[in-house]
Amino acid sequence: MNTAGSGAVSLERRDAVLLIGLDRVPKRNAFDLPMYAALASALGALERDPGLRCGVLFAHGEHFTGGIDLPQWIPHFHEGRTPPLPDDGLDPLGLDAARTRSKPLVMAVQGYCYTIGIELLLAADIRVAADTSRFAQIEVKRGIYPIGGATLRFVAEAGWGNAMRWLLTGDEFDAAEALRIGLVQQVVPTGTQLGTAVAIAHGIARQAPLAVRASLLAARHAVEFGQRAAIERLLPDLRTLLDTDDAHEGLAAFRERREGRFTGR
Repeated sequence: MNTAGSGAVSLERRDAVLLIGLDRVPKRNAFDLPMYAALASALGALERDPGLRCGVLFAHGEHFTGGIDLPQWIPHFHEGRTPPLPDDGLDPLGLDAARTRSKPLVMAVQGYCYTIGIELLLAADIRVAADTSRFAQIEVKRGIYPIGGATLRFVAEAGWGNAMRWLLTGDEFDAAEALRIGLVQQVVPTGTQLGTAVAIAHGIARQAPLAVRASLLAARHAVEFGQRAAIERLLPDLRTLLDTDDAHEGLAAFRERREGRFTGR
């Protein structure tokens, strides 16, 4: 585990699942620029490796993150940009359409999950929280506002009133409220959140990877471009899937009443 002042991420491969762990524990995993860059590179590694089918983002220590290390980020904000991403990285917040992952990401959080922590949750696909988790989007308390996706996705996920309740006050809320408004999908006893997230990820990884990625892309297309645009892609994209080895294996598995053995081809 990293005990230095600069942030990093740990990587652990478990079969077809990549565990990505935030590791700046002495600073409550506050995002400095090195940790942000390391997370981007880890997501790039997940994307490029054909043997990996799902990622799990978690944090070492008591807290997921206390937010960003604001003094390091402010100079970039003054220039009207977020910190640059490494060449091998993907955008952790999913705002850069040219550098967005196509594989699913499950998140597990505990303790403080502030500011960028919430925005990472909103950019992920499935979210699990420990029952003692605490959430806050506190930018308005610092004279700024969220630029990592909260003003876009929080409304879409939680509804206008629920999102404004927390965006405009900066108040802290608990795991039960996060579950109620849809910020997380499951609340579990503290200490079991990572195991729960990993189990979900393995469940995803057992499915046909091309079909999983097509499902994820179709859902994102509907959110970004509207249902009509997404509907027009449904059957053409399905025809592409039908020609894959995995689709043939899926049909054989159905006929033989067994689990599919998928290769991603």
